[in-house]
Amino acid sequence: METFLLKAFQLIVSLSILVLIHEFGHFIFARLFKVRVDKFYLFFDPWFSLFKFKPKNSETEYGLGWLPLGGYCKISGMIDESLDKEALKQPPQPYEFRSKPAGQRLLIMTAGVIFNFLLALIIYSNILLYWGDAYVPLKNVTYGMDYSVTFRNIGFEDGDILLKADGEPLERFNEDCLRKVINAGSVTVLRHGNEVSIDIPSDIMQRILKDKEGFAAYRFPMIINEVSTKTAIDAGLLKDDRIVGVNDVRTDVASEVIHELHANKGSIVSLEIIRNGLSMALNAPVDSTGRLGIIAKSNLSDFYPTVKVKYNFFSSIPAGVMLGIRTLKGYVTDMKFVFTKEGAKSLGGFGAIGNLFPSVWDWRLFWERTAFLSIILAFMNILPIPALDGGHVMFLVWEVITRRKPSDKFLEYAQIAGMAILIALLIYANGNDLLRFFVN
Repeated sequence: METFLLKAFQLIVSLSILVLIHEFGHFIFARLFKVRVDKFYLFFDPWFSLFKFKPKNSETEYGLGWLPLGGYCKISGMIDESLDKEALKQPPQPYEFRSKPAGQRLLIMTAGVIFNFLLALIIYSNILLYWGDAYVPLKNVTYGMDYSVTFRNIGFEDGDILLKADGEPLERFNEDCLRKVINAGSVTVLRHGNEVSIDIPSDIMQRILKDKEGFAAYRFPMIINEVSTKTAIDAGLLKDDRIVGVNDVRTDVASEVIHELHANKGSIVSLEIIRNGLSMALNAPVDSTGRLGIIAKSNLSDFYPTVKVKYNFFSSIPAGVMLGIRTLKGYVTDMKFVFTKEGAKSLGGFGAIGNLFPSVWDWRLFWERTAFLSIILAFMNILPIPALDGGHVMFLVWEVITRRKPSDKFLEYAQIAGMAILIALLIYANGNDLLRFFVN
């Protein structure tokens, strides 16, 4: 329950920041072009609001709604999600959105997306400035990777070291690495000292989505960081012991140790350990969950040489911009899989988004996830769907090209259709979350 609440809290805080920045973009450009803003709200306020105020001599009401599904900036003279028809029955006023030139209206509508993307770049730059960048080059991962069944079925073997995708070196294990692998014709790995080429089928991403087992995980030895139970202490286990065998089965890496312990739940096992360079045997009880009562080392820097890159103020900005652009390009590239059967099933709602956040508070991860969501929000909002910013932009571009403005009645119907599409997608995505929760 605590994990759920912490993830939910992080999600709400993150989305609140993104919504405020997005709507502020619309607000500031509207005011720049002397368009009146009637309301500026965080969260939606059907029937009532939790808090609202209107500063003296201000035309804008600011408030906090009770429905945490976003927020809005109600711009005078614009057909938006409020579907305020009465105001549009009156003659256009100079301060209204509909009275302004198409170019100004276009800037007002794209400002939210621009502000979200700029926010992501600022966050990424500050992450690099404050924390720097640290990673383990794949060539340094001497124990290789453990691969999912999906990838073992096409020729990968546990322990393979990733080298190249279509001849291009694979530097680090991240989303870009996976994209290069799934889009490659062949991947080169190092296996038992020899380079081996593995053909990648064109439908590998569909197989990943269908099997839901992912790609791969780091392999590293099982080295004790802490002995946490009396039974483990009584068995003679010590910090820095390395477990290399269970019941005469060789276990070079942690995943193999875990597998053997789960196969011997509730029994006494014979462990081969390395202590101070010497091999010795110990008997230890395995509990009913397959655990020894130890906490193992898990930081990659404990096992592999790590590259650390530091940035100053001036170098962090271009590095953050490039990181944001790569993230956007990667997300746009991945969107093509949404239109497959497996991709549609993998769509998620608030539950899936909440699971992006860690189960313990980590400032770096919080800001990384917030920057990523800011890019997603920017991209999704610019899609040419009525009711989204991109829908308004689509009609404005049409107006600029044809010099004919769509009628208010047409825009009203388009807004209703767009809202219906978005509500249907919202129900479908969150329905997938519920289905996964109950099935799993």
